[in-house]
Amino acid sequence: MLGVYGLHRLVLLVKFRWSGAESTPARVSDQGLPRVTVQLPVYNERTVAARLIRAAGALEYPLDLLEIQVLDDSTDETRPIVDEEVASLRAKGLDAVVVRRSDRRGFKAGALDHGMKTAKGELIAIFDADFEPATDFLLQLVDQFRDPKVGMVQARWGHSNREESLLTRAESALLDGHFVIEHTVRHQSGVFFNFNGTAGIWRRAAVESAGGWEHDTLTEDLDLSYRAQLRGWRFVYLPMVVAPAEVPPDIAAFKSQQHRWAKGSVQVFRKLGWRILTSDEPLKVKLEAMAHLTGNVGYPAVLLLALLLPLAAGLKPVFPAWLNVVLFVSCTLAVIAFYNRSQSAVGRTLPQRIVDTFAALALGIGMCVSQTRAVIEGLLPGTGVFVRTPKRGDARGAKRYVAAARGLPGVELLLAGWFTWGISVAIQREAWTTLPFLALFLVSFAWVGTLSLMGAVRNLWPARAAVAG
Repeated sequence: MLGVYGLHRLVLLVKFRWSGAESTPARVSDQGLPRVTVQLPVYNERTVAARLIRAAGALEYPLDLLEIQVLDDSTDETRPIVDEEVASLRAKGLDAVVVRRSDRRGFKAGALDHGMKTAKGELIAIFDADFEPATDFLLQLVDQFRDPKVGMVQARWGHSNREESLLTRAESALLDGHFVIEHTVRHQSGVFFNFNGTAGIWRRAAVESAGGWEHDTLTEDLDLSYRAQLRGWRFVYLPMVVAPAEVPPDIAAFKSQQHRWAKGSVQVFRKLGWRILTSDEPLKVKLEAMAHLTGNVGYPAVLLLALLLPLAAGLKPVFPAWLNVVLFVSCTLAVIAFYNRSQSAVGRTLPQRIVDTFAALALGIGMCVSQTRAVIEGLLPGTGVFVRTPKRGDARGAKRYVAAARGLPGVELLLAGWFTWGISVAIQREAWTTLPFLALFLVSFAWVGTLSLMGAVRNLWPARAAVAG
């Protein structure tokens, strides 16, 4: 199974053409611009809310055509911060409003849908709380909507804290694989790709014709993307327009984010998989959609491999050598080449690419325990709770948010011990060719397990962290 998904990565890699994506779209003139509503969904974002609202207020666009909605579901001190910043924008002549609800029904999807009811724009731009769009963001994207068939335009995510640690470098590399290669190839190939929940603009008519924001999955952005494209709307990806954002600075926050994404994508597959397969879309669209929506099955496969690999160390081969070579290329080399190419495209040096690629590989392996749980939950009935990813922003110490640990913190260390035993067995059996793989898995589980355990212990001290509501 891992080999099949690895071959899919190789196909994407062969199709990848970055040179055709390197031109930055020209800014449009102020003549004939559509009205735009900028939606800023926030929930207990005291560390980044002010920065986000100020960035939205700095967007270059005719004031009579721009509306800013802060969709504030907060229950903490974020509320007065939002009120103060929005009042400041209004004093400068901007059409800025705070939209609040009596309950948090539907989570982010519910907030976006509620805001749509009073939004004035024919285009809806959305930014999550940790994003800082450039001042000319709108002017670089809105020209794509001159084509009446375009329903959504997505920009690429940047990573403002990439260099903070080995963890943030690995996370950034994983995201670059998605935004640099997957999105680019899917767009250029004319198959479906998705809005990423932020740093993009929707045509209001596309949202409404697809049925609006629904909250029966944890990835409302992915869900709406597929429903809109099945309705015939065309999506555009502009990889050279980059909106910087913060990647999770600690492993608990990253696990929380990835758990929601993995569980939500499985839920979207359950919801729309059959509808996609029985649609009138071309076969290549259906195949790529299935590869996309089922991609997280790789985590249970990695976990199963982790449980079996130490037992297989040193056993007599039962498959021909050529098959082992094929599996090595598709399961291992394909992943390395995939992330190395994405890092090369964004200008990382060779030493940086070596570190980032193998860190991303190790992080992906180490995440297989928590992500397997997410996949299983996604297959079960019910939606679950939308747990927002804590943003640190400029806060330190007691002012920062932390993510609640999922499962047993440090459980990956049990697998690290399992691979320590496997390495000892392999050495006794002189199975030298298995040692690099066993060592990779050992390092991966030891790294993620140690980070998880250290984070859980650190967050036991209430004076140093405030748990998000």
